[in-house]
Amino acid sequence: MLAIAAFTRKRCLVLRVDVETGSGGPSVTIHDFMELRSDSIGQVHGLDFIDDRTLVIANRDGQLAIFALPLESMAGQCHEITALRRISGKPFCKLNSPGSIVVRKESRGRIGLLVCNNYTHRVTRHVAVRWLGYRTTGNRPLLRNGLDIPDGIALSHDGHWIAVSSHGTRDVKLYRTSPSLGPDSEPTGILQDANYPHGLRFSGDGRHLLVADAGSPMVHVYDRESGWAGCRAPSRSIAVLDEKTFLRGSASPEEGGPKGLDIDRSNSVVAVTCEEQALAFFALASLIEPQIAAFGTT
Repeated sequence: MLAIAAFTRKRCLVLRVDVETGSGGPSVTIHDFMELRSDSIGQVHGLDFIDDRTLVIANRDGQLAIFALPLESMAGQCHEITALRRISGKPFCKLNSPGSIVVRKESRGRIGLLVCNNYTHRVTRHVAVRWLGYRTTGNRPLLRNGLDIPDGIALSHDGHWIAVSSHGTRDVKLYRTSPSLGPDSEPTGILQDANYPHGLRFSGDGRHLLVADAGSPMVHVYDRESGWAGCRAPSRSIAVLDEKTFLRGSASPEEGGPKGLDIDRSNSVVAVTCEEQALAFFALASLIEPQIAAFGTT
């Protein structure tokens, strides 16, 4: 499943996508889709799947909302759905302009929701309990040091690293997860030389971090090498938009480039979205290994 946020239209598009790998590289087929509308979907900016049937979205103009998906009847239909739970945080950890979100599986049926609060310049952590209907039992500030408009967030597959794109400082901060991690923790690593980093994802093996650059037509690839500590530039940058498409959306230096970015479960295909190019697919190998030819499908 692939979900795409429609920020200004206040709805989500969910696609049923199959990825097949072969000798010529991966191929992508979109089998079906549905459009989701709800009173609990506002200016949806970020989203993530809790599982194959449950989606959490972050509304920049409001709260988090968790939905059960009506997957049995996609068929290109529009569905009005009701949230299982709305989450606003608690008095000392209220959500404010929630943008991007990532789900972290925790013990005893708990789900950690790591949320970028764009205009209060921090990441908060909200622990939801499945068997309590996703009621939150813990809400606290998690990250703040070094962040200026956190726009995107990603968690490494081993859970050891949190990456946050910082729009105002024009870089990506990397924090090592630990019980002592908190708002005053210094970032362990800083990824530089992206104009305005936005969406980002770790590769499945954790060796690479891909960063969509909203201020250029590029996706930047950073290599872990011996670790993520210190400052580093991208090892390579690949244009995922042609110049005409980029310039059409470039009303300011901060716009026009790719924003949403994800990697499929097989770790073979990258999906990229932006306003001027709603969806394109690229072979992951073509981005991290420059000698391999790219493919793109819109």
